[in-house]
Formats: sequence, structure tokens, C-alpha cells
Amino acid sequence: MKTKHTTIQFIIMIAVLSTVSINSYSQTQPGYVQVKGTVADSVTEAPLPMITVRLKNSENETMMVVVTKNDGSFSFASVKPSSYSLFINAVGYGSKAIALDLAHQQQTLELKPVYLSAVTTTLREVAITAEKPIIRQKADRIIYDLKADPESKGNNVLSMMRKIPYLSLDGDDNLLLKGNSSFKVLINGKPSGSLESNLKAVLKSIPASTIERIEVITTPPSKYDAEGLAGIINIITSKKINDGINGSININASSPTGGPGIGGSITAKKGSFGISAFGGGSINNLPQTTNNRKSIDTSGAVLVQNGYQRSNNKTAYFGTELSLQIDTLNLLTAQFNYNGSRATDHSKQTSLLTGNDQLEQYAFQNTNKAGSHGIDAGLNYELGFKGIRSRLLTFSYLYSANVSNKNGGVEFFDRVNFQTPDFLQNNKQKFKEHTLQVDFVTPVKQVTIEAGLKAIFRNNSSNFGYSSLNDSTGVYQFDKALSNAFTNTQNVFSAYNSYQLTLNSWNINAGLRVEETVIRANFMSTASVADQNYFNVIPSVSVSKRFKDESSINFGFSQRIRRPGINRLNPYVDRSNPNYETTGNPNLRPVLLNDIQFGYGSNKKLSVNIGIDYSFMNNLDLQVVNFDRNTQVTQITYANTGKARSAGSNFNLSYPVTSIYNASINGNVMYLWLQGEADGKTVNNNLLMYGVTLSNVVRLAHGWALNADVGVNSRNPTGLQGYTNGFFYSAFNFNKEVIKNRFGISGGIKNPFTKYRNNISTTFGPQFNQTYQNMNYYRSFSISLSYNFGGLKDKINKSRVGIDNNDLAN
Repeated sequence: MKTKHTTIQFIIMIAVLSTVSINSYSQTQPGYVQVKGTVADSVTEAPLPMITVRLKNSENETMMVVVTKNDGSFSFASVKPSSYSLFINAVGYGSKAIALDLAHQQQTLELKPVYLSAVTTTLREVAITAEKPIIRQKADRIIYDLKADPESKGNNVLSMMRKIPYLSLDGDDNLLLKGNSSFKVLINGKPSGSLESNLKAVLKSIPASTIERIEVITTPPSKYDAEGLAGIINIITSKKINDGINGSININASSPTGGPGIGGSITAKKGSFGISAFGGGSINNLPQTTNNRKSIDTSGAVLVQNGYQRSNNKTAYFGTELSLQIDTLNLLTAQFNYNGSRATDHSKQTSLLTGNDQLEQYAFQNTNKAGSHGIDAGLNYELGFKGIRSRLLTFSYLYSANVSNKNGGVEFFDRVNFQTPDFLQNNKQKFKEHTLQVDFVTPVKQVTIEAGLKAIFRNNSSNFGYSSLNDSTGVYQFDKALSNAFTNTQNVFSAYNSYQLTLNSWNINAGLRVEETVIRANFMSTASVADQNYFNVIPSVSVSKRFKDESSINFGFSQRIRRPGINRLNPYVDRSNPNYETTGNPNLRPVLLNDIQFGYGSNKKLSVNIGIDYSFMNNLDLQVVNFDRNTQVTQITYANTGKARSAGSNFNLSYPVTSIYNASINGNVMYLWLQGEADGKTVNNNLLMYGVTLSNVVRLAHGWALNADVGVNSRNPTGLQGYTNGFFYSAFNFNKEVIKNRFGISGGIKNPFTKYRNNISTTFGPQFNQTYQNMNYYRSFSISLSYNFGGLKDKINKSRVGIDNNDLAN
């Protein structure tokens, strides 16, 4: 079967390359001229799609009309040599006219990029600016402009996520996309293993003021890997792509949780060489808080555990992109990312088991120290073609590596009928990945064709050591039975082919992706092997229609997969809490999700973005909790036992109530039908989930702005047999622009009315019911200073195609 799949894969790859290697031909008749160009925003340099471009003769008569494509490009074919004027009009931007003398022009005229500026009008000394919309909607994604949101000047990236459509944070500040934790995160369109290994800590460390925008790709095109059930989050770092030097720096602090932090970004260009970088670091302190756990079974036995925990986490990150324009047809780019962290956790817990003539009691304290660091390094070579500017051939290579170490010890005391000895634990994990990719894009008449081949070679390993205390000798001895070592190799081979058609106000993008995955995991400690090979054909379709009133509708269908990670496959049994055993399942299979969505967007005075989503999946790999009444031990594992359906809506509304006050609301509501089997019985966990955030922005004179956010989140599922409680959120911030566009100060308070929040997780089954309550600091104060420097003149070149390893889910 493996040979058959490999053969099919290479046949498809060869067919794809054969299809896209056909040269497109010019539609310009002999003796006529083709006029080509692009339209972009003058501030962000972002291409502007669906912009009307008119070609008029010397009598001001319209001869031809076209609409720019998604990449902002336009083209007039077969233009008779003469004198013309090019008129470009867009709502919210100033019009632009360009004189063209084609009398002596031959074949093709390639215009310089046309930049449009936002319109500004003045009335009675009050400046009324047609502001760049914070949210823009495309056929396959939502784009949130952090630079246009004044609240970004005093917050980190993670805090801003709750204001972005389709995104939310749960009670533990874990990021969710459409209520799902299975998604991919990219930096500037490229993967970063070092980021994903420590996602929450890194996003907390990055000042939002150093980020340009966030793209939420809900219907990923076929060029993206199929992994990540909910979609992709693409973080675009803050950098202007003009000549010269430009940058920003942010210094911030928060208390009692969090701590000091610093972050910045810089862009510089000299001649054909350009560089952009961002980086920083932070300290995140979590003062001591309490927790408690209670488990009751049907026989009457009761387990009660109480404890406390505190932690300190230090995080540093750095990322850079370099560009060398060899000539007009050859571009070389490279990227490098680094992320490192160190954490210390301390906890203490008491445990008491009573009922059914049982009595077991103990207490323990645990100190863990962990450190990790990772790098990503990539190289891209882009080859252009004479006469066809948008035809590109790109070769890419990416290397990623991550190493993490964790050491801890557990010391027991106050024992009653409890024999487990004190023990030490250490765990060292390594991850390496090599990616090779080739992409080709070319226009054929009105269709843009994209195709590519990709190979990912992954290898990770773990060596977990367990040593228990020998009471007679007072020496810790290595215990092979409770230790764990494994190696895991995962290779993914894929090919894709997609077609994008732009017809006036319509945009259609359809494609197909094939992926073959080969997994070989060797668990030495349990003498078991996970040997898997599966082949997937993944379609993707998105259609959008833009209307003259600046509103649009879109429709999308996609399939996504989730491959089981090594932590879910590993059969090692974790007994660090004697009453709870956690293990993986090497027989897990991937999950396939089908997703259908419809969206509506309008950028009028009342900005409206609404999405309706329906998805379904079978053979879902779920965490399954079983309870053994004889041993009073809760056993936690994973199984392909579930099926799920969800239907819901995401919405974002924004309205300028007055000239200085703007209100917006961002939210989602979804009903989940979840069913599976646990302990031999069918379990249902159906939930109505919702989250709503109301944001209020007041812009005052002399550079002052005030923000007030309030939000509410419902309970959320934690798998087949659990859910967490809901919560209320509030934040009040200010920012002051001391020196216009240069220096600013901001600060605020989060949750001023609630010092602590109790996170309550409930787990249930046919024979038991458990609750776990964890108290966290909720109220915090923050202050931030931001400074922008430099000025730019010319553009930094970037590869338009590169590696996107979005095939592993969080």
C-alpha cells in the first residue's frame, strides 16, 4: 500500500508540473501596446484589490475599464498607440490620473506602482479623516489592522487577539480560532517552530505596537498545508518597506502579574539590499495562588486535593528577514528566527481519600525548572520572467530546530497508607525539521495558476528519566519501568494546484492539494511502535463578490486534517500525580474536518463583518477519562471515538457614534454537538458557546485617546467529558501621543473589579464526577512607552512565495 501511495503521489506531482509549465501567451495584437501596473496603499504598501482603473482617450472618453486583482495588478491588452489618461478611483482614497503617451511605445508598458492616499477633509478647524478600516474582509480571510487600533499601543499581541474576528481567549489565556485550539500560526507568512513551542508566552511578550496586522485565514487556499482544523493565523510584523531606515521600540511593565518587557522592530534598505527585524523579551511572574480538586464516584469514595502554585517565566525572541535584489528578475531572500525561555514552577499539594472504609493521605511539594530554545533559518530564491511580471518560479529551504529540558523533584510527607517514594524527573526533548519546496505561479489569460511540490522531513526524540528514593540507602535510583524514551520520524510529501479567476467584481479561487504522510515512532520504554502511512486529497474553494457600495459577500468550502502529535501517540504512562494516570495511544489516526462558511462585509459608516460557519467531522480523536473504582485512579488517554458538528456565527460591528467616539463589538456564538464513548458507554457533551467584547474608543484633543473594553465568555468544552466555566472581562486604557508619530505613552488596568478569577474545570463520566478549581490573579496594571524613529524612501523586495509549514496543529 505504501508503494502504491507513493506512486500515485509522484504521478500527480508530475501532472501538476506539466500543467503549469505551459507558457502563457500575450493577448496583445501586433502593432498594439499592453499596459500593466499595480495599485497599493500609500501607507502600508499593501496591494489594493477590486479597484476600478479606466483608460480614457484625449477626448476624455472611456476606452477600457478593468478591476485590479487580489495582488493589486491590472492590465490593458491591445491598446492602440496614442495619447491616453489613466484614471484610478477608490472609495476612501484620493483619485489619481496618469498621462500615458503610447505613440512610440512598443509591445508592453510596465508602469511604476501607483500608490493611493486616504482622503482627508477639513471643516471648521476639525479634521475629519477617512480612516483606514481596522477590519478588511477577503474571500478566504479577515485582516485586522493593529496600527489603526489605538489600543494596540498599550497591549501585548495576545491581549489584542480577543478583538479580532474568529479569535478568542479561554480562561487560561489560551488562544482559540473559531473556538478550536487546532490551528497554525505563521510569522510573515512563514512557519516558526520556535514560536509554536511556546506560543502563549511569546505572544504575551510581543508589544502589539510592533505588529502591522493579523490575518485570520479561515478558508486556507491549497498552497497551504492541510493541518490545523480551524485555519491559520498569520502575524505580519511592523515594518514599512521603503528605502532608508525606520523602526520602533516599546518598553512596558505590568503588575502584580507579568513584569517588565521590551520589544522593537526596524527596517533598513541600502540600494538592492534590505533588512527587517523584530525582537525583544519579557519577564512574566505569577504570584502564589491556590487550587483544589474534588472527585466523587458512585460508590461514595471522595478524593480531595488542595494546593498552591507560583511561577516565573523569562522569554526572549528575535526574527529577521534579509533581501538582495540581484537584478530585475532575480531575488534572494532569507529569514532567521530565535526564541528562548526559562521557567521555574513551584507547587505544593495535600491529598485525602476517604469512603468505603478507605483512608489514604499524603502531601507533596514539587519544584520544576525548564528551559527551551529554538531557531528557524530559511533561504528563498525567486526567478522572474521577462515580459510577464507576475510569472514566478521560487525555490525554498527551511531548517527548524528546538531543544527543551525540564527537571523537577517531588517530595512526599504526612503519609497515611501511602507508599510511593520521593522521586526526581528529568526530560530532554529535541526537534529537527528540513523543508524543501518549489512553487510556480503564472497568468493564463484571466486565470492565475499556482502549483508546487513540497517535502518535510521531521525528527523528534524524548528521553524522560525517573529516579526514586531508596529509603534504606537515601540514594535516588534510576527506575527503568517508569522512565520513557522514544524517537519519532514524520515525513510529509505534498503537491498542490490552484486557479484564481477575477471577473470584474467576482473572485474565484479553487484548488486541490494531495498529501502523503509517513510516520514511524519507536517507543523504547514500552517496546512498541507506531507505523502509519496515509494519503489525503484536500479540496479548497472560495468565492467572493464585491458590490459598488463597498460591501461584499463570500463563500468558502475546505477540508482540513489533524495528525496526532507525539504526545497523543506516546504510550508512556505519566504517574506524577499518583491518583491520575495519563497516557497516549499509538494507534490514533488523523481527523478530517469539513467546513462550509459564508461571509458578508461592508465598510460603510457602519462597518459590518459577519460570518456563518458549519463544520462536521467523524473519527475525532478525543481525550477519554475512565475511572477505576477499585484503585481510585483516574486514567486519561486518547481515542478515535468521537464525532462532532458545529454551527455558529462570528460578527464584528463598528460605528463612529460621534466625531471623537467609536464603538465596536466583536463576538461569536456556536452550538457544538459532541458525542463519543467512554468506559463502554455513550457520552454526549453538547454546549452553546459564545463570547462578546464591546470596545469603546474616545479620541480627544492633543493626542489623547481612551479605551474601555468589556466582554463575556461562556463555558467551553475541554474534550468529550469536560468543560470550563465562563468569565467576565474588562479593561480600561489610555494613550497619549506626546510627539506626533514619534513618541507616546500608554497605560491601563485590566479587570479592576476582580482581583482573582477562579477557573473551574468539570470532568464527568458514567461512574464519577470531578472538579478542578484554579485561582489566578485577574487584576493587573500596565504602563508602556513607544518611540518611532527613521524615515524611508524606497521599497524592500520580498519573495512573494515561500515556505508555509502549517501542517502541524497546536
